[in-house]
Amino acid sequence: MQLSAPKTLTTERGQFAYRDAGATDGTPVVMLHGWPESSYCWAPVVERLAPGLRVIAPDLRGLGDSTREGEPAQFQKQALAADVVAMLDALGIGTFHLVGHDWGGVVAQEVALAIPARVRRLALMNIAVINNLRGNLETVEAARRRGGPFYWYQHFQQQRDLPEAMIPGNEEIWLRYFLRTWNGAPFPEDAVREYVRCYRIPGTPGAGANYYRAMRDDIKRWATLADHVWPMPGLYIYGNKDPVIIPETLNHIETCFRQIQVEQIEAGHFVQEEQPERVAACLGAFLLH
Repeated sequence: MQLSAPKTLTTERGQFAYRDAGATDGTPVVMLHGWPESSYCWAPVVERLAPGLRVIAPDLRGLGDSTREGEPAQFQKQALAADVVAMLDALGIGTFHLVGHDWGGVVAQEVALAIPARVRRLALMNIAVINNLRGNLETVEAARRRGGPFYWYQHFQQQRDLPEAMIPGNEEIWLRYFLRTWNGAPFPEDAVREYVRCYRIPGTPGAGANYYRAMRDDIKRWATLADHVWPMPGLYIYGNKDPVIIPETLNHIETCFRQIQVEQIEAGHFVQEEQPERVAACLGAFLLH
């Protein structure tokens, strides 16, 4: 399978882009990207998946080719999940498997909270489990002990007007700083070019920053989820060389799911682009079970 070029979809929540692959009668799989990427990040994985699936890969609000409109409140992850649900409704998607990486993994969890009966299986990659309050607290404490040098970009993007003033004209330098592999191998150049193209769309630096400006309200919401248990089968794929999503993030996640499988991969944060064959194998075995 190969992902299509971006397609446009208009919903009551705005205009969004998405890519798809596979036959329309295949089992739907919704794949959500993180920051600072787009739906393009799934291309090397999708081409390695077995037939029988129908992939829908949206561009989340503010990234890829989707709308940049919205105040910071519209970048709260519950609101981004509402964007995704509106897209799936417009496409006529009923039940589906759900995969998310980075912020897309958080949005995937919010989708699963909003419409649990429609989510058949939930796969997360290199992101916090939002109802894992103990593990997330231990992650914060571990990061503080280490000095937290890898989290500076989150604080930078939370500053008012600063990303909007400093990133335009410097998009390639900004993105290449983050788009690295853990072992120094080149990040796929086609992906870098695509993400730079999208980040040069006017309004993107502010929209991308809004993912982080919304964090305070997101965290308040997640603090109420300590008793939640995901009812659908879960898979957590972990690139174990990630400097931000550290091993403590996995502490206690077995208590957050009725059924969870963890797969560790020698990779950094961008596991789907560093190890697409391994990620595709893990997803294929999980989704086609």
